[in-house]
Amino acid sequence: MLCKANRQLLIIWCFTTLLIGCQTPNQQQQQSQEEPQTSPVPDMQVAKLGKSATPSFKKIQQAFSRRNPGYQIDYLNGVASVPAIDQHRVLFVQEGQPTVTLSDGYSSEVTVGDIILLSPNIGLQSDSAISLLEFKVPEEFPESIPSIIRPDWDPNITDVPGGCATETNAYRRILLTWKQQVGNYLYHALNAHRVRIMDSFSHYHPVEGGFDEFYLVQMALPEARIITSNQVGVIEDPTQISKEQVPGLLKTTQLQVGDLVYLPRGVMHRGVGGVLAQVITIPGFIPGSEIGVDHHLKAINEVLKLGKEESLPFNIEASAAPVIK
Repeated sequence: MLCKANRQLLIIWCFTTLLIGCQTPNQQQQQSQEEPQTSPVPDMQVAKLGKSATPSFKKIQQAFSRRNPGYQIDYLNGVASVPAIDQHRVLFVQEGQPTVTLSDGYSSEVTVGDIILLSPNIGLQSDSAISLLEFKVPEEFPESIPSIIRPDWDPNITDVPGGCATETNAYRRILLTWKQQVGNYLYHALNAHRVRIMDSFSHYHPVEGGFDEFYLVQMALPEARIITSNQVGVIEDPTQISKEQVPGLLKTTQLQVGDLVYLPRGVMHRGVGGVLAQVITIPGFIPGSEIGVDHHLKAINEVLKLGKEESLPFNIEASAAPVIK
């Protein structure tokens, strides 16, 4: 026989089971939706651009298209022509110094660092081999933007220190911009600036309301590298981190010419050591979406009393206070 206490437990269990079973599917779904859900931030990815599509580049293609409906990325290696298709495309010149002629008759020399904008049903012919990083984009180009933008030759483009290169002698040339105050060629589906990065501040772009970013590496010094982390939530709460978490918090990747670095929304990044790159953002450099974390990295070092060998690297100038750009 059941004792009195056990009988009471049995009654409570039966009543709870009956109550749950009486919930409608909508109530159960609502309860499930109210539970907090967190999606892990994907890590950065790097592909070596070359003659054939590498597995790493294919992974970037798939991840980028999945996260950005209406966009596609491809690499056209050593081509003499780009056929016309019914889509808008932005082409970044990565190799070659030819003269190209568009099917609408426009012709120009191009070189590494230039970009070519192809409207629907416009292709191009090149008088020698050219390699191009191609973005298919969902928005048409304004008539005010030229078909070929040459940052080192266009008088409308001059150095604008800021972002990843704040020094007064910075090489930072804005090709396609979000706001007219910093550049002449306004376009919101994709932004790009060609910049020499020596010591960027550590920052990320929010998952909600931010943007994906690419580094297309076009020159690199021997010490060129990028520091990344997909653990921004941990970094932003220095008092809760343990010393055991520190070694896996940041990741350092050496950079070489021809590297394509994909930085999804939410990934912290900092370029250092001398890298010249086309910095490409999808959709664009949305104001207020560059969130600095150097003050948090500095705080982690101080809270945990980390020594020189184990301390986290940070940009000293950007560590004095929160930075949002």
